[in-house]
Amino acid sequence: MGTYTHDLLEDLLGHGIFAVDGEKWREQRKTSSHEFSTKVLRNFSSVIFRKNAIKLGNILIEAAENNHKIDIYDLFMKATLDSIFKVSFGIDLDNIWGSSKQAVRFSRAFDDANTLTSRRFFDMSWKIKKYFNIGSEAELKKNMKVVDEFVYNLIQIKTEQMHNITDFLKTESGNEDILSRFLQSKYKDPKYLRDIILNYVLAGKDPIGITMSWFIYLLCKHPEIQEKVAKDIKEATKMKKEIKNVVDFAAYVSEGALNKMQYLHAALTETIRLYPALPLDPKICFSDDVLPDGYHVKKGDVVAYLPYAMGRMEFIWGDDANEYKPKRWLDENGHFHPENPFKFTAFQAGPRTCLGRDFAYMQMKIFSSILLGCFVFKLSDVKWIPRYRTSINLHIDGPLDIRVFKRFGLNNCEI
Repeated sequence: MGTYTHDLLEDLLGHGIFAVDGEKWREQRKTSSHEFSTKVLRNFSSVIFRKNAIKLGNILIEAAENNHKIDIYDLFMKATLDSIFKVSFGIDLDNIWGSSKQAVRFSRAFDDANTLTSRRFFDMSWKIKKYFNIGSEAELKKNMKVVDEFVYNLIQIKTEQMHNITDFLKTESGNEDILSRFLQSKYKDPKYLRDIILNYVLAGKDPIGITMSWFIYLLCKHPEIQEKVAKDIKEATKMKKEIKNVVDFAAYVSEGALNKMQYLHAALTETIRLYPALPLDPKICFSDDVLPDGYHVKKGDVVAYLPYAMGRMEFIWGDDANEYKPKRWLDENGHFHPENPFKFTAFQAGPRTCLGRDFAYMQMKIFSSILLGCFVFKLSDVKWIPRYRTSINLHIDGPLDIRVFKRFGLNNCEI
């Protein structure tokens, strides 16, 4: 990562795993690897993902019944933030309903801080602005104050809960959320916990919400593929009774059913190939080296690879590189066939391979299977052309307005 990138990211991510090297990185990598591999966290997370997918489904039912267009991008970003906060902190943010003014304020501040931090990569004067507290740096400081106050308050609440073990064991999440598990170990410093958790939030909110948004956009542009995905979901869930609401359908989305959704997995992966959440990934040379093509790099040089560009290169993916073709990921038996991570670089490769890859696929497949199993999606404006918003991640600039239509005789429901 190097000191250059660390300095750019430190105000937002502190000494979290995405902003450090050496022993701090190895320690967090080891701890995170253990957490992501635990059955407790996996089971707890899947329950949360289902609940939030159902909440989102109920909003879509209302939009379908009233023939209202809806910004699915905004909804996905809110739903994924709710999910990662519950998994990370064990606390219901309820951002999707906007019932908490503090949560809405945090969400906006976090998104703005993300965008402002990304601008540092292109603004050579950012340190001067920070020193004098002017312009974009003054705005970043204001947003980070909102973010930090919110996060530190949650850490204090969770710490107090754990001090009263009786109350703590009665809470819904118990010790299943990530923060509780860290607090039970040797990690007690609020600043370090803040850094770790915000890195989890960044990894679990934007990439999932962004990918789901691009996924729905591509399915709207390719209705024949949307129907193939819906068929794959229907066959995997093996429904045996009439579905009247989203909860009914979600009950069929078991772990076994998710594993059978090979075409859905391929369609999501093809989305990530064309629209990787992290379009550009810079690295700092640890020492002098020679790249495979013979180019010499020196210690401290910045070398960036671009998953966005690499995913569209014809000499890597063939003449149809710019086409959306989920079947490229399936073998002759219709089973998903993964590519070499040094070819499909969206999740990185080698020692820094994304630890949350399977975790991310689980969330995306739960959301996708429940929503596409219950609804048909169409663009509100078929001529609409999406634009990108400058940020660390590949955001859509502006709303993604769609219209939804019910696949079954769905009724609204509460959970």
